[in-house]
Amino acid sequence: MSLCVIPARGGSKRIPRKNVREFSGRPMISWSIRAALDSSIFDRVVVSTDDEHIREIAISAGAEVPFMRPAEYSTDFAGTIPVVAHAIQSLGLDTGLVCCLYATAPFVESRDLVTGREALESVASADYAVAVTTYEFPIQRALRSSADGRLRLFTPEYETSRSQDLEESWHDAGQFYWGRASAWREQVPIFASGAVPVVLPRYRVQDIDTLEDWERAEWMFSALRRKKNEDVG
Repeated sequence: MSLCVIPARGGSKRIPRKNVREFSGRPMISWSIRAALDSSIFDRVVVSTDDEHIREIAISAGAEVPFMRPAEYSTDFAGTIPVVAHAIQSLGLDTGLVCCLYATAPFVESRDLVTGREALESVASADYAVAVTTYEFPIQRALRSSADGRLRLFTPEYETSRSQDLEESWHDAGQFYWGRASAWREQVPIFASGAVPVVLPRYRVQDIDTLEDWERAEWMFSALRRKKNEDVG
């Protein structure tokens, strides 16, 4: 069994109705649903939501909504793992691979999801595979503002190090997580046992938490679509 779970609650605060707000001509969630369906690797693509309007849009985009998410899993503090675990339990899934794909991941491509599944399958001891990308600047040279208002290095020992001599670092791309059904059900922390990386290029990774993020993401998305059409043409 291969399952895709797309969490999409209705109560987003910073960008109201973010999951179904129009993004480049479609409701945001429809881009994630389309990528999942186009990958042809899922037996089911399920949206977990507490919102009837999101449910209607998800179904019209081709996903299933076989249950409504309870209120306790729909608050600002509800974590991804409990939400996916609830979905798995609601569907009665005991074994298989489960991909949690965020509703606000318009840059995800079907091939990324395929690569993620292959990455998890290739490491028998791994519980999860996670979409990641590199930091554009060495984290060893990060700065903080101290109590006296002055800038200080987090790691002063690297102040004179050349950037090319510092270890490359990665961060969660915030797009998808592949995991074994058993790990989700037992709510094993994603990075506890060493997740397998699924590396994405930085130009296809964009957090969308503010309206400024949203506008930037639409510019980037439009540019990528134009480039893809030019390459095909």
